[in-house]
Amino acid sequence: MTVRVLVADDQEIVRTGLTIILNTQPGIEVVGGAGDGRHAVELARRLRPDVCLFDIRMPGMDGIEATRALAGPTVPEPLAVVVITTFDLDEYVYAALRAGARGFLLKEAGPDLLSQAVHAAANGDALIAPSVTTRLLKAFADADPAAPRTQPIEALTDREEQVLVAVARGRTNQEIADELYITLSTVKSHVTSLMTKLGVRNRVELAMWAYETNRRRRHW
Repeated sequence: MTVRVLVADDQEIVRTGLTIILNTQPGIEVVGGAGDGRHAVELARRLRPDVCLFDIRMPGMDGIEATRALAGPTVPEPLAVVVITTFDLDEYVYAALRAGARGFLLKEAGPDLLSQAVHAAANGDALIAPSVTTRLLKAFADADPAAPRTQPIEALTDREEQVLVAVARGRTNQEIADELYITLSTVKSHVTSLMTKLGVRNRVELAMWAYETNRRRRHW
């Protein structure tokens, strides 16, 4: 099945380059492009792509606002958004993830990682640039340790705790299965259970919850 992608970047040369790269990747097709966030949101609502690839800095409406409009907590049928930017700034990454993004990449990531992020988002998973994942989430967890965190509606099992930590480390379902010596379907069941218990919608929110509740210190 082909993943349909919408690309939004205010620099035409970058937008064209991303389009060319994505169209050469197996199972990916770019179905539209936009030079600003407002146009991107309009196109996304009309085309309903499988994945939206948004730059952060765009005129009119930036990539974070556009992400929130399409994938935020109040959106009834959220789209999958991957944010891609030149700027390796923690506040950008965190804001994008809070807005509902399923992935965050730097433009230097390269075709392979870009393709992985698009396919991951289309499959309901998340991929964040390895260079920013741990630093970002740990920094924000440490910055506000006293803030109240949502408690699970039901206690997590030991295995769920292990899966949660692995998700926070950016592991894929297959990697978690290999590490914990369990089947892929079992991993998926645990991830689904975790999202239900914690009241979150995706793996990125699972990872943030793990850091915000200091799971990293307890289990890593």
